Amino acid sequence: MTDRQLSLSAAHDFATWEPVLRLLWGGGAERQPASPARLAGRIGRQSWSLPLRRRLPQPGRAAQSEDMRDEYEAVQRVQTALVDAGVDDISFTAKISPTGRTALRLFAPSPAVEPGIGAAHPGALLLVEGAVPQPWRCLPDPVPGAVPAPSADPELLERTLRERLPDAVGATEADIAAAESRLGVTLPEELKVLYRVTRARWEDWGDDYEAVVRACTAVGCELFPLEDLYIADAASRQCLWQFAAKEAVDTAPDAAVQDLVGSPGWIAFGDNGGGDRLAVDLTPGPRGHTGQIIILSHEESTGACLVADSLTDMVLNRSSERGGGSGADRPPAVAHVNILSLPSIEAAAHPGLQVLSIGVWEAEPLSLAPVAGLPRLRTLAAYPGTLADPLEINRLTGLEFLELGPEEWRVLLDAGSVPRSLSAAAIRVYGDQDPQAIVDMANELLTLWNRPPIIQTVLEGDLGPTP
Repeated sequence: MTDRQLSLSAAHDFATWEPVLRLLWGGGAERQPASPARLAGRIGRQSWSLPLRRRLPQPGRAAQSEDMRDEYEAVQRVQTALVDAGVDDISFTAKISPTGRTALRLFAPSPAVEPGIGAAHPGALLLVEGAVPQPWRCLPDPVPGAVPAPSADPELLERTLRERLPDAVGATEADIAAAESRLGVTLPEELKVLYRVTRARWEDWGDDYEAVVRACTAVGCELFPLEDLYIADAASRQCLWQFAAKEAVDTAPDAAVQDLVGSPGWIAFGDNGGGDRLAVDLTPGPRGHTGQIIILSHEESTGACLVADSLTDMVLNRSSERGGGSGADRPPAVAHVNILSLPSIEAAAHPGLQVLSIGVWEAEPLSLAPVAGLPRLRTLAAYPGTLADPLEINRLTGLEFLELGPEEWRVLLDAGSVPRSLSAAAIRVYGDQDPQAIVDMANELLTLWNRPPIIQTVLEGDLGPTP
């Protein structure tokens, strides 16, 4: 355990936290009057998670901002201190005696630990600096025979757009060349035609909202200005390790779009109005066309769907009739074993398995023997108590991510058997478990890789009599 006082900034001043602690003490978790209150939470610059029972509004009245004013003001005091200290978020636990004596323990963020979700427990531990999950390392496969779709017609596209947008201000050739230089890619001719007709800058429309609507309708999306075009590569699609490691990408032989997180050949040029990004695809799948239009869902971390065979088709509202490739004859790369999905480890095992996730399980604990030696298995996530023998994990020689409950991690740590192939790890916590014990275990794991620990700072104060 690491206990040391940090700088004397406001973020590490008991007085900064006192309003939050008083709020939680008066309206937090249930406790016996003569027993200490034990609380845990997290406050970040933009959000917070506190064990607070909020008062319900009166029947027939919606919740109002003033109903949470005390909470907002207490949290904002901490948030201001975090900004001043250059800290994004901080977790905490507190033990408050009935007399008001308080021990506040702050867990400073480590560059080797991703933010947790909810209370004070840490997120994924980044054991290898700079490592990213396997799907985020995948690049598109070459498709030598890929060509533009027969429907791609720059002349028809330009004529249609000029008829729909006669007063639009177009980009210059110098503007287009500058965009190509910034992106490091030559824009396809259809995209150049689009921007020669309209450069999609807000200042060209002024306060004319109807002009904006006409432009979106004419093109078929909310078009980005040239300056905002970007390459929708894997790095542009951020995802926490504990979720990203459980994804898999696997392009079917009959796919029009390659199954990827992102590609250096996906040029994002617009939005559908709901946060999903439209892109020109220069690295199509085996049955795709160069320059086809795809959409990347903001609700998904991998993959893209085909919208149209060409930009001409999209503007003319001609949807593609090609499927995206089913791959139905292949077993899934991600397997879920639990009471509602696959009934056994044996049912999940096959040479292409990449991710094994074991969830809620009511039968006898499971053996990992059926998946030992699988060549592509890289992620194991097991609900606490589901493994018959955690030491069997050492037979999974290609793991890069491992998520286990505290008891399973304890077995591996005590046996000196934590797999050294790991790039990241997570401690899966359920129920009311002591965050300090989880942080201590996280620091044990980080120490094995000589990674920066989570620093713990203890502050003491007095909140006065029981509210």
